[in-house]
Amino acid sequence: MKKFVTILFCIICAIQITTGQYSGFGCVIKTEFIYQLQDVPFPSCHASTIIQNGKGLMAAWFGGTAERNPDVGIWVSRNEKGSWSRPTEVANGMQHKGKRYPCWNPVLFNTGKEILLFYKVGPSPSTWWGELITSDDKGKTWSVPRRLPEDIAGPVKNKPVLLQNGELLCPSSTEDEGWRLHMEFTSDKGLTWERTAALNERSTGAIQPTILIHPGGKLQLLCRSTVSKILTAWSDDNGRTWSNPEPISLPNNNSGIDAVTLKDGRHLLIYNHLIKGRHAIHAAISGDGKVWKAAALLENDKPGSEFSYPAVIQTSDGLVHITYTWNRKQIKHVVIDPSKISEKEFSGEEWPSE
Repeated sequence: MKKFVTILFCIICAIQITTGQYSGFGCVIKTEFIYQLQDVPFPSCHASTIIQNGKGLMAAWFGGTAERNPDVGIWVSRNEKGSWSRPTEVANGMQHKGKRYPCWNPVLFNTGKEILLFYKVGPSPSTWWGELITSDDKGKTWSVPRRLPEDIAGPVKNKPVLLQNGELLCPSSTEDEGWRLHMEFTSDKGLTWERTAALNERSTGAIQPTILIHPGGKLQLLCRSTVSKILTAWSDDNGRTWSNPEPISLPNNNSGIDAVTLKDGRHLLIYNHLIKGRHAIHAAISGDGKVWKAAALLENDKPGSEFSYPAVIQTSDGLVHITYTWNRKQIKHVVIDPSKISEKEFSGEEWPSE
């Protein structure tokens, strides 16, 4: 039955892809929803995150009546033996009886011994704060929430990177005095922290960076911006200092992105190849983080639809797992075999045709 559902989803996705646009669909080997609408008590969801969890997977997102509503909490589902568990709420913004704030943007990280779940709590992105819960039994039970220090949000949307020096590099940003990027560091699983100054000027709004790793330990960030382009910057000192953020050739619709450095050295970016709207979501591939080629068109629907806020990882078997918001109602899970990606040159800034 599950094989039939997977095949049916693939057919539906193939039909959704507009004729004449490059689909790259041969690399997509599975597509599914993490949960069905009847299985959850919340009507709206957003901002998923995913990790490898032993031989399985774990995903988290925020869900509730609607973004910014006080009833929005952090929900988790575990995938064991190919099946997703019924989602459970593992964190909320309860402060005391009668006082609850919405939760935002969970980010999972597996240390190998325990799972860290960072998330934000507060009335809005300009006033929220970071909190952290942990699990030492693969997500079956969780610790009491711990509030992070002042000015530390933790990874704001995208996954941290464990550096060779043992530090956990957390890509972060703030929205209280313009949209500003910065990096946060912890070497003891979130007990103590350091952070950089802002990496961009207020005149060019940028938030929610994702990190790529290059030979020699050189780091690259890509991020969302307010200037209709994805921005990039580079670091040669483990993320302590960065070059000035500059636009790359790919567009940005002022929505979240995520990327991962693959085991073969290539870099895979999941984003909306749009300037306006969130009605299509794409994958691009690069050998150097500078020149990008089309890899796959994951969704394409009429304006007003929403496919957004992707998360992407590569698991130990070499497969790539992607999650993203599907019309604010469900979380979609897509699996890509990177060995089957057929790169397609962009024609200027347009998504290429077949």
